[in-house]
Amino acid sequence: MISFLVALAVLIAGYFVYGKIVERIFGADATRPTPAVTKADGVDFIPMPTWRIFLIQFLNIAGLGPIFGAIMGVLYGPAAYLWIVLGTIFAGAVHDYLSGMLSLRRGGVSLPEIIGDELGNGVKQVMRVFSLLLLILVGAVFVINPAELLSGFTMQYAVGEGGEVPAWLQAITHIMPLQWWWVIIVFVYYILATLLPVDKIIGKFYPIFGFALLFMAVGILVALFFNVESMPELTDGLHNRHPQADVMPIFPMMFISIACGAISGFHATQSPLMARCLKNERLGRPVFYGAMVVEGIVALIWAAAAIAFTGSFEGLAEYLTANGSKPAVLVNNISVEWLGAAGGFLALLGVIFAPITSGDTALRSARLIAADFLKFDQASIRNRLIITIPIFALSFAIMMIDFNILWRYFAWSNQTLSVFTLWALTVWLAREKKCYWITLIPALFMTVVSVSYIMYAPEGLSLNYYLSVGIGLGVAAFFTILFVRYMRKLKTTQLL
Repeated sequence: MISFLVALAVLIAGYFVYGKIVERIFGADATRPTPAVTKADGVDFIPMPTWRIFLIQFLNIAGLGPIFGAIMGVLYGPAAYLWIVLGTIFAGAVHDYLSGMLSLRRGGVSLPEIIGDELGNGVKQVMRVFSLLLLILVGAVFVINPAELLSGFTMQYAVGEGGEVPAWLQAITHIMPLQWWWVIIVFVYYILATLLPVDKIIGKFYPIFGFALLFMAVGILVALFFNVESMPELTDGLHNRHPQADVMPIFPMMFISIACGAISGFHATQSPLMARCLKNERLGRPVFYGAMVVEGIVALIWAAAAIAFTGSFEGLAEYLTANGSKPAVLVNNISVEWLGAAGGFLALLGVIFAPITSGDTALRSARLIAADFLKFDQASIRNRLIITIPIFALSFAIMMIDFNILWRYFAWSNQTLSVFTLWALTVWLAREKKCYWITLIPALFMTVVSVSYIMYAPEGLSLNYYLSVGIGLGVAAFFTILFVRYMRKLKTTQLL
């Protein structure tokens, strides 16, 4: 319990100390007009209260990553604590804050435009395609996840004590499996959330969903104090506890498993949505940096809860194996057993709405990125439909792929996008004569992680482990050389 409490305290302190340093380096200006005011259009650029924007941002970035990812990541041992804390403070929150603020400073532009402006037009074109594919992938993944959870939720509360299935449930499942009914419902909701103005659905319902998710986190946190016997401690050692440790090394596998609870490229695609609604630059730290810190806290809570509930690292591995490696079963059981029927119900609602509220904004971001690329005005519903229909058609087609494959590629592409974002931010900071080390170090680290993973992982090239890490280090060194050359050129240009 001591390690958990220390980690929690460091996360909170990180927001007030390092978050303030990052804000000062960026140079937030409370007097500068924001795009929510200068470009208000009643659809995407709409000024909203800060508390509402914070909850929307939190739900946009949360998804199932800080819950499912943390549960799968803590299989590697107490090292997961360190990655969640250090990754959140020094990488993820910096990544989210600076990408959001740079979008705000540039009129609310989407992520590919930011990256392209700093790394060149060729990279911009690649990032437009890469970001669109990632967001469509997120939309597909986060239709399947909540549909599966809602299906189990429906069965749990519809089936009577004697195990009797109601007639209405028998009738609809005779036509189509229950999960696919929920797929259709979630998909229809996504279409509405993507097309309608941001304040109609997202602005109204997200705060409710956000409170449900926060209630879940606080409820599990309180329950942890009564289940401290098996909680992991850093003093237990940082060696690999994964049941397949020989083929699943901590580096880089754990750093891909725990993405949204430490750093996630997907977040930078979501930050521009809220950058278009902020009324003051000084509100960026609580919204962007703060939401990432809260997500790190949620990941920390679930990592600790998974071990405390199952009794040990070995117990967690056995539990997941016995339940088809599906964290959803564990989340359900923890919520119900620790919080009771009513509390468990609210907690599960939070877990269910988390992926839904990431999926719809992912597809909304895809629409905006495509619109920015095509320079296609989005004020009219007709123009929004023209962009939206192909996006949803592709998302539905991707859903037909095996989910386990989808999730692995999502996890890797997610972290790879963070690499490009961090390098773009580093170049911008250097050009503006600001302290670029705050993004350079995370950029180098995540470069090695992403490259090593795709070289080593079975869904990648399946190369030798040491060769894979060596290639990752080589690519990071190559990028460093390019950056040093850029700095020399920049200094020469500034002297002229």
